Amino acid sequence: MVESPCVKRCEIEPRSGLCFGCRRTLDEIARWGRASETERQLILDAIATRPPIGSPATPG
Repeated sequence: MVESPCVKRCEIEPRSGLCFGCRRTLDEIARWGRASETERQLILDAIATRPPIGSPATPG
């Protein structure tokens, strides 16, 4: 089972649109409960490639 990356710090950074805690987008957060194991793993893989929130490489 693919575990949720949620760390209970649910706040969206306005410039990047990413959650400060888990670095998911709102769409990824909303889809998580219905996502297949494969889809969840793809979300985790995407998170792993994202720069830290607030770094110059973060979109926004």
